[in-house]
Formats: sequence, C-alpha cells, structure tokens
Amino acid sequence: MSVPLRPPALLAAPLLVLALLLTGCASSVPVKAPVGAPGQGAAGPESDAASVLRSSPSAEAVPAPAEIPGLGPQTRAEIPEDARQAFVVTGEDEDANRSSAVLYSREDPAEGWVAVAGPWDAHNGMEGWTDYHVAGDLRSPKGVYSLTDAGGRLPDPGALLPYDEHPRFAVDGEGFYGEPLEGSFDYVVAINYNRTEGVTPLDRTRPLGLERGGGIWIHVDHGGPTQGCVSIPEERMEDLLRTLDPEMDPVIVMGDAETLGR
Repeated sequence: MSVPLRPPALLAAPLLVLALLLTGCASSVPVKAPVGAPGQGAAGPESDAASVLRSSPSAEAVPAPAEIPGLGPQTRAEIPEDARQAFVVTGEDEDANRSSAVLYSREDPAEGWVAVAGPWDAHNGMEGWTDYHVAGDLRSPKGVYSLTDAGGRLPDPGALLPYDEHPRFAVDGEGFYGEPLEGSFDYVVAINYNRTEGVTPLDRTRPLGLERGGGIWIHVDHGGPTQGCVSIPEERMEDLLRTLDPEMDPVIVMGDAETLGR
C-alpha cells in the first residue's frame, strides 16, 4: 500500500539519566543528606525522599524514536545525524535488478522516522548490487549517499534541490530488454557517489578516479534494469523532486535487503 505524500531522538528515560551523569549535568547538583542521618535531627523512621517515592506514581518510560524498517545498526550508523530525509531503495537480493523505494522523513527527533511516500517499484543495476562499484560492472553501489543536485531535459517541475535543465540530458537507444531509453533523463537526481557536490549532474569530475565509475542517478524508469542507477516511474520522479528538501539534508540508502539489514 502506498503512503500518501504529506509534509515531512529522545532517549529512553534510563539512558537519559546515564547521559546526564556522564556529561556531569547530574553530578553538579548538590546532594542533600537524608533526614535521619547522623547529626541531622531525624523527623521519623524514614526519610522524606523515601516517603515521596512511595507515594508518587512511577514515571513512564519515554518510547524510543522510530527507526526505518529493514535497516540494521550498521546501516543506521551510516546515516548522518543531520539527515532528516532518507530515500530507501531495497533490492530483493544482491543479484536482483528490481527493488522497492520508500521516502522517510524525521521532522520530530522524538518520533523518529516516518514513511511519507511509497513504496514505489524501482529498478537498479542489471547485475544487482556491489560493495565496490567499478565502471562497467552493471551493479549499483551499496551505501548511504547525499542528494544535493537535480536536473533533466524537461523544465523544472518544482524541485527544491538546485535543478539544471539542459538538452544534454536527452538520451536514445534501447535498454537491456529492448525497451526505448528515450525520456529516461527527463528528470534526474544525482546520487553523490564519486562526484563533486553542488554542481550539475552532468559534471564528469570523478574524485575516486574514472575506474570507479560515476554518473549514478535516480532517474525516470524505462521499464528495465539500469547500468547502475536507480529508476522510478516519471510521476514518482516529479513527486520526489518536489519533496527532497536541501534544508533537510536528504540521503539515499540503497542496497540489497540483507546488506541493509546489517
């Protein structure tokens, strides 16, 4: 079931107390000796503090912020703390070229991550996924990458990211299954794998070297697997462009389900 688009972490109470102790906040509060201690003139057989504790209702634990389903601790640790949008693309297995995409947002750290769009059908590299992408391997690079730049052959549909409209996004030819590629780059979002942030997706600078590939984008689906990009239907691309907000430091989290679950 698709989640409709809508406008986009507190620790559990015991952990919060521990954190305060470690940072010295709690230790800076003077400690008062209990009534009844030697030299204090006890008012009775029990301290006022103990009496209050017994008469007060127990404090309720604060629920932990919601995490993104399917992501294990290793993958979650790769998501920057300041990222408040995450486009999660999950492949069935390491060699699969079909995947599912869901956009998550965490506007309120106390609540954590909330799905705001998807799941959407998607394609990835023809040969699946890889931990070490090289040019021509036909696999999509696993990992967490920032999303800062967009563009396309068509006019800006209302993107929040910087958008470069350019005729060089035109493409023709056929895909792996003989499907036409025309229109695939009508809308794109650059995935910041082996590229320079803050420039058009057309830029060919490769910080890791040409042998590590590049030009990995989210783009319009053409009905078949890609050479390493992630593709989703055109109207979903429009939705994504209108939702990814540079003020929320969006990232893409991508890979096969087993890897993302680590």
